[in-house]
Amino acid sequence: MIGRIPVTVVSGFLGSGKTTLLCDLLGQRRDLRLAVLINELGEVSIDGALARGSALRSQGSPGGGGDSGPVEVVDFAQGLIAYAEDAKFAPTLSELARRRDRIDHVLIETSGVALPTAVMARLQEPQLSADFVLDAALTVVDVPLLLSGELEPADRAGAVAKAVGTLFERQLEQADVVVLNKIDGLGERQLLEAEERVRKRAPGVRFIELAHDARLDARVALGLKLHQPGKTALERAAAGPAVPLPGTEWQPLADHGRVDGHSHSGLSAHAHGLSTHTHFHQQDPGWLSFVLRSGEAQDVARLRQAIAHAASSEPLLRCKGFVTDEAGASVLVQAVRTRVVSGRVPGAQALPGPARAGELVFIGYHLNRARVASILTGATGAIWR
Repeated sequence: MIGRIPVTVVSGFLGSGKTTLLCDLLGQRRDLRLAVLINELGEVSIDGALARGSALRSQGSPGGGGDSGPVEVVDFAQGLIAYAEDAKFAPTLSELARRRDRIDHVLIETSGVALPTAVMARLQEPQLSADFVLDAALTVVDVPLLLSGELEPADRAGAVAKAVGTLFERQLEQADVVVLNKIDGLGERQLLEAEERVRKRAPGVRFIELAHDARLDARVALGLKLHQPGKTALERAAAGPAVPLPGTEWQPLADHGRVDGHSHSGLSAHAHGLSTHTHFHQQDPGWLSFVLRSGEAQDVARLRQAIAHAASSEPLLRCKGFVTDEAGASVLVQAVRTRVVSGRVPGAQALPGPARAGELVFIGYHLNRARVASILTGATGAIWR
């Protein structure tokens, strides 16, 4: 009899590097057959296109091997995956369950403004729990942003800082594994400080892993079995260099429902604060996303400056998308606040390119679309709308 399909949930705040890490994991899968569900807060799927490109490039690569198992990518654009309004989540997993003999593992990347508890709770519903089991919940952290203090919830901070800090803290609280990302160039003291900040804000986190060069060893991300009964944490940790928390001999409950709808394994239920997943966003509806498009080729350097200017003057936290440069090449543009990077897309011919010359997704807190469009149009000389 085929057992339940393990599910790994990858969460993290906007721009933490979730998709980059996930794409690298796809290259390490070898003969593992994966279904990847990617949730983006926007009208178009940028991360899904990148994941599909990585899956295609990994075929025959040293990491993937010539016999690499297939990867199925499913986009969940707009809305938040597994939340009450998501009518696609359960049917999608039910369809995967019907093909369980061809799927070894499910990876779910949540939106940067989502709480992973929504997925974790849905996996315990009767219609899904017989076919799926949570393998681990990973939260990816942008370490430079963490050390800058911009993720700290301060009582006297403005509305944006409070919203960011609160959301980030909720995401940390739900993690089994916290992945410290964007750490290249940081010293040991900075890494220790980052770990201390994570432990202070989320003492229930079991393992902290380092992602050098935006790479995470698949052995500490897939197949951890942290929520399956019958093994101690030390046995489960044998797959990689993870550091267990005190109290390693606990056994997870076979019936998660005996604790509550969100608790996983035998640890005490996560402290969710005043609200959880859907309720959290109902109380704070300020997170917004929209798409701006341009039918013109772009001077990419000017575009980067325009996005940085928009982020410095508006509550813009994340930007990502594809544009066509003046040489006719497809260029990926990504920004975390005022940090903007761009690069030509490897294997762009394999990616479903945007319908127009430029298509960018913007995410922020009470973000004004008209003002951002005006800034980009004025600074680039191309019309954005």
